[in-house]
Amino acid sequence: MYMFSRRIRILLLGAVVTLGLLGVILIEAPEPTRTVDEVMENPSSYIDREIAVRGEIVDGSINANESVFMLHGSTFTLQIDYLDASVSNGLGDNRTVYAQGVMRYIDGEYVFEAQIIKTSCPSKYEEES
Repeated sequence: MYMFSRRIRILLLGAVVTLGLLGVILIEAPEPTRTVDEVMENPSSYIDREIAVRGEIVDGSINANESVFMLHGSTFTLQIDYLDASVSNGLGDNRTVYAQGVMRYIDGEYVFEAQIIKTSCPSKYEEES
């Protein structure tokens, strides 16, 4: 029976573990974050898919009673429903938002049902209102 030296066995084990971790990372790689404009150029391709989108909250669009707000890019806007979402740092006008959830087509409109919302921290250099 041929025995590998201790050094060879350790190298082989390290290679197997490395390949395993690499495989897990590639298989479970998260979807890239898309801008509102990227999503709204062809929104039907994202229906019922979990995606991540980022944009800026439209001034005055936050409706806390209905748990919705509008997110805008350069050209398009997208309604975000955050009723069932965990929200970090609170929401505010003109804040950049990362939202993860599912795109839906409801009553003739595209609505993004967020599960996670992460907001940017306000800069200490921004002018206070």
